Amino acid sequence: MSTGTPNATAVTVGYIGLGNMGAPMAKRLLDWPGGLVVCDARPEAVEPFVADGAAAAATPAAVAAQATVISVTVLDDTQVRDVVTGQDGILSTATPGTVIAVHSTIADTTAVELAQACLQAGVHLVDAPISGGAMGAKQGRLAVMVGGTEEAFEAVRGPFARFAELVVRAGEVGAGTRMKLARNLLHFISFTAATEAQRLAEAAGLDIRDLGKVVRHTDAITGGPGAIMLRDTTAPVAESDGWYSILGHVRTLGEKDLSLALDLGDRLDVDLPLATAALTGLGPGLGVGPGTLAQSAPSKEPA
Repeated sequence: MSTGTPNATAVTVGYIGLGNMGAPMAKRLLDWPGGLVVCDARPEAVEPFVADGAAAAATPAAVAAQATVISVTVLDDTQVRDVVTGQDGILSTATPGTVIAVHSTIADTTAVELAQACLQAGVHLVDAPISGGAMGAKQGRLAVMVGGTEEAFEAVRGPFARFAELVVRAGEVGAGTRMKLARNLLHFISFTAATEAQRLAEAAGLDIRDLGKVVRHTDAITGGPGAIMLRDTTAPVAESDGWYSILGHVRTLGEKDLSLALDLGDRLDVDLPLATAALTGLGPGLGVGPGTLAQSAPSKEPA
């Protein structure tokens, strides 16, 4: 049974799911040399693509009858399963060597399970969740995190480059989803930290919209939280390592500013649980251990 992947630009690409994310991504594939086949449960979503030269398919099976690299952007695990293994799913007509790329954020275990089912038919499945939102999709600036074999990764790099500025192979199937979950962990914890900062600023009589302008401006310059994510391990840093002085400096500045913010919060009677955790966790998290201010910080009993 062959599991070889098709030649890059000669293949026909399929796209299933033309919603807020899928439509702008698929739009960037309209001039793909091998042609584009689209499918969505809503005829009105398909019509503009047909008008621009794409072929329409009524079912995922009809997509797979024509395309050998197929992107899937649907709602959840249940819909992904139906698209891939359902009665009119991709596997019912897919030829060996077809690559299915699931952009939906699903459970990593679902991706692994579906990939195993696909392999029995000589089909590759990669989990390829995306980051960058609808704006990134419209601008063609998404990041895609791919879990799959190197062979399958090479097959999707060309189409993905049409809608993404960054395409990373995270590892084997499931790794793309795990990377997306870690990325979104940071995203939503950062949002929670932003709400805490807004409460402190509001209590201090500041305009929180102006604070937002400052945050967006400086994060664009410094890189935000991603600026410290440059090492290949989270293990403690040896004092002889060049990173020690760099991250130690970050810890010292961070502990100073966090201590000042916590003092302000105490004076304004604003509870700052994330800042409290950050004061004690920053240094160890960076791998350089707690600094003087963290070691001397009073412990707070849970409310």
